Amino acid sequence: MSQFNNDIEPNVIDDKMVQKAIEEQYPEDLNLAKREAINFTDVTELQLSFRNILQIASLWQFENLTKLQLDNNIIEKIEGLESLVHLAWLDLSFNNIEVIEGLDALVKLQDLSLSHNRISKIEHMDTLQELQIFSIGKNNLTTLEDVIYLRRFKNLRTLNLAGNPLCEDQRYTLFVVAHLPDLVYLDFRLVNDTTVSIAAFPAGAVGQQQRISESLAGLAFVEYLNGSFLFDSLYAEDPEAAKLAYLPGVDDLLQTYPSWFVLVCENLFHYGLAEHEKREAEVSSFSECLGAALMANQQENRKIILDFECRHKRRLDEIHNASSYDIAESKRAEAKEDILQLSEALMTLEMLIADQLEELIKDFKRNIADIASTFTENVRGIYPLARDCRELEDRHHERLLEICITTLEKSAKNELEEDLPDDVRTLLVDKTTIVEALNTSHGIRLLKINKRESDILCSTYRW
Repeated sequence: MSQFNNDIEPNVIDDKMVQKAIEEQYPEDLNLAKREAINFTDVTELQLSFRNILQIASLWQFENLTKLQLDNNIIEKIEGLESLVHLAWLDLSFNNIEVIEGLDALVKLQDLSLSHNRISKIEHMDTLQELQIFSIGKNNLTTLEDVIYLRRFKNLRTLNLAGNPLCEDQRYTLFVVAHLPDLVYLDFRLVNDTTVSIAAFPAGAVGQQQRISESLAGLAFVEYLNGSFLFDSLYAEDPEAAKLAYLPGVDDLLQTYPSWFVLVCENLFHYGLAEHEKREAEVSSFSECLGAALMANQQENRKIILDFECRHKRRLDEIHNASSYDIAESKRAEAKEDILQLSEALMTLEMLIADQLEELIKDFKRNIADIASTFTENVRGIYPLARDCRELEDRHHERLLEICITTLEKSAKNELEEDLPDDVRTLLVDKTTIVEALNTSHGIRLLKINKRESDILCSTYRW
């Protein structure tokens, strides 16, 4: 959070400060600004970062402002923004704000950043109906249910809550996505289709623990492989299979087949969860390294700028109180040199962070590619759902075909001891009919097995 700088007095925004900010922001108009006062109504963008601002004031003249930066100050209260009715972009990050307020007039606001403050509740934003991007990470939000307030913003697509205590709740990601289904980015990460579909599942349909388990399975691309879900789905739309269960010997066959099938599925399920943990650990590590690098760079930038501001203020006082023209000119020359050194120092930091981030991203891409590649190779090799389940299905089909033909032969000779239902007897018309029916069902089941493995691989590629 922002803190007072001991060497610089807290400031209130006034005409002198904004005049100076505009001159710095538009140096090409500096000569014009010296000759005549700048018309504040013509200004559309204003940057007032790193100025130790305690109170927002004197902005009523900027009626056409669309972008305002007030980050990295010591602002405690959001106020003085009533006239900025055209504002679309507002940055109040890195301040000491505790309550969201004073935004009612900003009806055109699309991008709002309140990260790195002391806010404990999301509130008082009802009029911001055009809001698309909202960043409120690194605050004191503790109640997950506060996120429900954001449902009123139908255009919200990007949300950052990272670094708040509520993020530690194990339901966090799914809860947010479930209540904000139109989100595209959450905490700087793309919201994937699997997360959305799982989050949309009715909350009351299953117990919390089961829901969490299903959520993890979905994120690991192995949903519905923990148990007999896949096996049951093979026969869910196969009426002939239900009829054939009445044939003598089929019941014993169905006792062993499902158990082996489910074992194959569960082996892949547990492997998928383990691989998901590896992917998540890699993503988390990257995010932490990225955040740490950016934070360290920003803090170094702030230190350099604040130190410069201290020196610059003292030097201006020295120029103002200089006893001779030569002394004043000497101090002005020192100020110009200091500005050049500031520019070089900031540019050096910019180049350093660019190189550092490039290396981080390169390592991350390589590591993720290796993890994903290993997963897909093992799905095909060590944990091959399609191959193993297909072999089980083939053996089951062959055995079932033998039973059907044997039953058919006995039926033709009137040697059947069992009294079969009429709909079962209709399948036992002749060998061609029964073989075609069994082959059709067998083919459909194989397609379902192959598709399930294909879905796992496609989900991994998309991720």
